[in-house]
Amino acid sequence: MAFAPAMALALMAGAATAQQRPITLDAKESYRAPAAEMWVFANKADLFADAKIAGIEIVQQETRIATNGDVRLSATPGQWDPLARVVARRVDRKTGVVEVDCEYPDQGFRYTVRTEPAGPAAVRVSVILPAALPAAVAGKAGFTLEFLPSAYWHNGYLADGRPGIFPLHPSPDMERTATRNPASGRSDGPGAEPLPMAEGRSFVLAPSDPAKRVSVRANEGSIALYDGRAQAQNGWFVLRSVLPAGRSGRVLDWTVQMTSVPGWTRAPVIGHSQLGYTAGAAKVATIELDRNDKTAANARLIRIDADGRETVAAQGPAPVWGDYLRYRYRRFDFSKVREPGLYLLEYGKTRTAPFRIADDVFADAWHPSLGVYLPVQMDHMFVNEAYRVWHGDPHRDDARQAPVNHEHIDLYRQGPTTDTKFAPGEHIPGLAIGGWLDAGDFDIRTQTQYAVVRSLVRSWERFGLKRDTTAIDWNTRRVEIHVPDGTPDLLQQIRHGALQLQAQFDAVGHAIHGIVEPEVGQYTHLGDASTKTDGLVFDPDLKPYEVKGNRSGTPDDRWAFTSKASALNYGSAAALAAAARALKGYDDGFAARALATAQKVWADEDGRAPDTFRHGNTTGGPIDAERFGAAVELLKATGDARYARAIEALVPTLGERLAYDLPTALDALPLMPASYRTALEAQARAFATRAAGFAKANPYGVPIGEGGWAGNGGVVGFGLAAYRLHEAFPDIVPARHVYDALDYLHGNHPGSDISFVSGVGTRSKEVAYGSNRADFSYIAGGVVPGALILKPDFPENKEDWPFFWGENEYVVDVGADYIELAAAADALSRKR
Repeated sequence: MAFAPAMALALMAGAATAQQRPITLDAKESYRAPAAEMWVFANKADLFADAKIAGIEIVQQETRIATNGDVRLSATPGQWDPLARVVARRVDRKTGVVEVDCEYPDQGFRYTVRTEPAGPAAVRVSVILPAALPAAVAGKAGFTLEFLPSAYWHNGYLADGRPGIFPLHPSPDMERTATRNPASGRSDGPGAEPLPMAEGRSFVLAPSDPAKRVSVRANEGSIALYDGRAQAQNGWFVLRSVLPAGRSGRVLDWTVQMTSVPGWTRAPVIGHSQLGYTAGAAKVATIELDRNDKTAANARLIRIDADGRETVAAQGPAPVWGDYLRYRYRRFDFSKVREPGLYLLEYGKTRTAPFRIADDVFADAWHPSLGVYLPVQMDHMFVNEAYRVWHGDPHRDDARQAPVNHEHIDLYRQGPTTDTKFAPGEHIPGLAIGGWLDAGDFDIRTQTQYAVVRSLVRSWERFGLKRDTTAIDWNTRRVEIHVPDGTPDLLQQIRHGALQLQAQFDAVGHAIHGIVEPEVGQYTHLGDASTKTDGLVFDPDLKPYEVKGNRSGTPDDRWAFTSKASALNYGSAAALAAAARALKGYDDGFAARALATAQKVWADEDGRAPDTFRHGNTTGGPIDAERFGAAVELLKATGDARYARAIEALVPTLGERLAYDLPTALDALPLMPASYRTALEAQARAFATRAAGFAKANPYGVPIGEGGWAGNGGVVGFGLAAYRLHEAFPDIVPARHVYDALDYLHGNHPGSDISFVSGVGTRSKEVAYGSNRADFSYIAGGVVPGALILKPDFPENKEDWPFFWGENEYVVDVGADYIELAAAADALSRKR
């Protein structure tokens, strides 16, 4: 026993020695110290100018707390402010120096950000100018480092030793400016920018919390602390030093001291389905461990009895799967447990929330998506839920013709002509009907509309989901959630989406890209969608804000982008043909119109050269793929052999794309010759090979995307393809891939164990990027993008900060696909 204190002293001395070593660059070019790391321009904002994933970033105790360390042109830069372009990045592993050359080409401004070790957990950050600041950016350019507000709430800071508290809600002093900051909304009229909360040579943030404590010292000049939320709810706390004018060389010199905690390890995460498992399904928990966690505890499945007693239903070692991203993984298989009941999982000191084992776990999983989420997303309708009004009847003034030769926000663009009889700015009658608000924003994206309609029709035709919990009055445009009206909700939603698609052909003769706000200030609107516009058609003959009847002099009406694109025509025709089948017997008149429109579109497009206008993600998929979808839906609707011939001719042209269109291709299988089945069997075998590769690439067995938008959409698509292929070729594609996809969505994924479907499962997304994101709330049944894989190796899904759209933004077509996938799993379970 006498030896123990001596050994403890030796260990402490070893830790102290390690602490004295300068921070180093690891193999992934990150500065790493125990429980602290800094990334230097590892990520870039590839969707919008500012996605809060760029520049210098800080991670402490496995939480990303700072980002966007770079030169910016305003004190509190936002989503629509310019971000510098990275020209070159150089890394010297031996010295630990990283240099990144950047430029603002429009301002003729170039600079270099240099980082180098400055202590055990400290990095020196410099900005080096090859020449003095251009006049266009003098007084505007400053180095900023942004800190996540939710990480610093209920905490304080020291500025040159003077104490301050981070406010829960922004209330800084403001300075009036000549024009509004684009990040905060409209560019016309006066605006304001926040003044600093504090200034000094050095700041210590969260000094009492080693997980959040960061010190920043200016080796010359001063630093100011700002609250960016005063201009936009998605703003961050910002430390900033203005770059001096008239100088070149090293013009900024900061030392950033992170907080390292030797021996700290992240608590295990037990990935599992928060929804639960059917009795006969494979049940595998994925235990995510810190790479430095060398423990090997037994895993346990615990049954919870009615009197609160806990019984161990299964236990044993969790074999090592291996390393993935930054973590080490073990897996615990408890498939042998089949008894229905309430259970939880335990590994070491980590316990999960309770979940079910029951044969009906999927029977109601889709209810919130169909009964709450889709109704809330309905445009041009007043939507009420019990005591709550989600929104009034929005956009009754839709829509004005977009200006020509105009590249707009959110990936919309109008070509050199309107391709309609309407002049730019002119009101297009008939568009204020139907459609779903695309995502957390409020546009109607046509490609999304037809994808949703087709998915809902598949759910109707394959699974007969006749649930009725939503009352819709088409005449008064009123929706009541949780109120039956005698009509299946699926049919009402199918009709609502098809109404908008049909309206486009009635109004301008072809499918349009979509309808979106005319300016950033409206686009960033948070709150009731009906307050975005006055609901009155703009009349240029009236004075601003003057109202006469149903017209006003306020040009707030949304714009319709109308350049012809054959891909959109085919995609819309496919949805209208599908809707016509579903709505027959419910609304025969509209069903006949929809089918006639789809057939006319096919005939018109087949008789001329295609319109190939393309821009962003608003003008449809590849033309052959969209034409293939139209041929399949029209064949199912009419049985006409010409569509079967078109399908046969199109299959060879699709190439690798066919792998993404497998559910569509399989829809035609019963109506096609044997040779068609042979071609799809080859696709089934290729799918099985890819799926086996996913099981080797990650411990979850599904495709995990690594782009700027997290990959739940791809996971849902994988599950749907697996279901259809298993139906057609059960000996080639097993059913387990369907369950793997749903287990992933419901909590068996990297980074956390939370269900990515709000309101589904014991613990689910309760802070998400919906229209109510400023309330830090959720919409039941919405599906978020999921775990965003940030370079070099970090899976992130913030549960306390909704404004990361790439992680947390609901998208209506994924919600519809989730309904289809959950219903598919329920159907599979019933067959067992």
